[in-house]
Amino acid sequence: MRKVTLDELRQIAEEQREAVWAEARSVGREPKVYLHWTAGHYFQKFDDYHINITANGDIWLATDDLSEVLAHTWRRNTGSIGVTLCCCAGATSADLGDEPPTPQQIECMAQVIATLCNALWLTIDRERVLTHGEAADNADGCWCHEEYGCLSTVERWDLQYLGTEESPVYLKTYDDERTGGNILRGKANWYASEWAD
Repeated sequence: MRKVTLDELRQIAEEQREAVWAEARSVGREPKVYLHWTAGHYFQKFDDYHINITANGDIWLATDDLSEVLAHTWRRNTGSIGVTLCCCAGATSADLGDEPPTPQQIECMAQVIATLCNALWLTIDRERVLTHGEAADNADGCWCHEEYGCLSTVERWDLQYLGTEESPVYLKTYDDERTGGNILRGKANWYASEWAD
């Protein structure tokens, strides 16, 4: 793994745009960005995800090839990029435990989303940028598998809430503006807009 800046990540994503799009087209869709937490510790990184974000907001690449198929989101890995927060060891839907997402991680993830989507020419919306919980319930309209997310069997609910004032509690919906996915996409769209000027 190697630590990178947002600018380095942008350069890598721009250089690999065609390869990422080719992988996604091979399964008949646009590229996706899937958002996770590791359910591990703040500085414990995993190579199942292209990008790991540690507690202090550092960005770590598991591979320099963003088109590489990694095992981050069941039956959705081809043509997608997995981004994870290193946090939430022992988290439950009632309590995110002793290592919830930090403010630095949340802002960094939003910046990473904005950077990737700009470099890959993707719109930041739930069709293209999803939490693992949203993807697990096919919330983007792609029927890739049986549902296993927040609204069904709850096997995966990564980032359904962030434990912040904006996103304080677990919700059994994806449409409420307080869900983690909606907060992160909203922040990412704000960064994308600010950086466009």
